[in-house]
Amino acid sequence: MKLNWTAIATGFVVTFLVAVISGLLVAGSELTTLAMSWTVIGIVGGLAAGYVAGGTMTSGVVHGGIATVVGSLVTLVIAVFTTLLFAGLVPAFGVSVGGLLLIAFYAVPGAIGGAAGSWAHTRREARRMAGVRA
Repeated sequence: MKLNWTAIATGFVVTFLVAVISGLLVAGSELTTLAMSWTVIGIVGGLAAGYVAGGTMTSGVVHGGIATVVGSLVTLVIAVFTTLLFAGLVPAFGVSVGGLLLIAFYAVPGAIGGAAGSWAHTRREARRMAGVRA
């Protein structure tokens, strides 16, 4: 399978923007809110990547997972860097270890969102080809 880098870049940008906005909105919230925030970030980023990639649902799963993980890695690097600058070495190490453990969990909602986005794109193309109006 050939990777669609435009889809991955789109999913990355969406994941990154939603993560930054979500981080600003839920700062200081309880753990349940943060876990739901991570899930929504993954699904929205994967949805964007899967929709742009189109094709089969397997293609959407791969593109959504990759885009979400890349977006999460960039967000983690920025978080570790700012923690290192403002809090010190030990907290930055804690943020990096915790963030690396969460990267695998980001791929699951991204893959689910990618499958849904690819399905929606394929369904829309099929409707357009049949000449049916919405």
